[in-house]
Amino acid sequence: MEETKSRFKRICVFCGSSSGKRPSYQEAAIELGNELVERRIDLVYGGGSVGLMGLVSHAVHHGGRHVLGVIPKTLMPREITGETIGEVKAVADMHQRKAEMARQADAFIALPGGYGTLEELLEVITWAQLGIHRKPVGLLNVDGYYNSLLTFIDKAVDEGFISPMARRIIVSAPNAKELVRQLEEYEPEFDEITSKLVWDEVDRLSYVPGSEVTT
Repeated sequence: MEETKSRFKRICVFCGSSSGKRPSYQEAAIELGNELVERRIDLVYGGGSVGLMGLVSHAVHHGGRHVLGVIPKTLMPREITGETIGEVKAVADMHQRKAEMARQADAFIALPGGYGTLEELLEVITWAQLGIHRKPVGLLNVDGYYNSLLTFIDKAVDEGFISPMARRIIVSAPNAKELVRQLEEYEPEFDEITSKLVWDEVDRLSYVPGSEVTT
């Protein structure tokens, strides 16, 4: 298969530590991993080899691309995350995990997942809205998994809680190939207020490795 060049060096993937009930979710995770390999993109993710996380990381690793798993020390035991894949970076807590994943990545993709996936996804969307980063954020909307979330967000736009510009932060597609193509073409927008905000280096998704406190 001929490789395709990408504007991204690494993409951070948020996804479930469960596999989900539909085979299509598992197939989508493998498809996304293969798409990253084809485009010569490395993976940053939450570490471990269980659920959809394991499927996407195995696909990328077996395809010869670099895999970086970022895991809080508390979640390191094998009975929680399974066998590690590729390079593993241990951090102190969940906050540092998110900051490190975001710092390492050029874009974000959410596969189906639960509370943790949703929390990670909404935080990077909020950071984009505030101008903390300019990295594209994509939803891999497998079998309409995220339709209800998108409906909620559209309701928030209608009710005046999310601006139409902020709504456009979210890129959504039903399959990996189309989603990555849209992320490649994404251009961030900022309103007049956001464009004047200045975030220091720590706030711009960095921290002191090994430190409990980010100052």
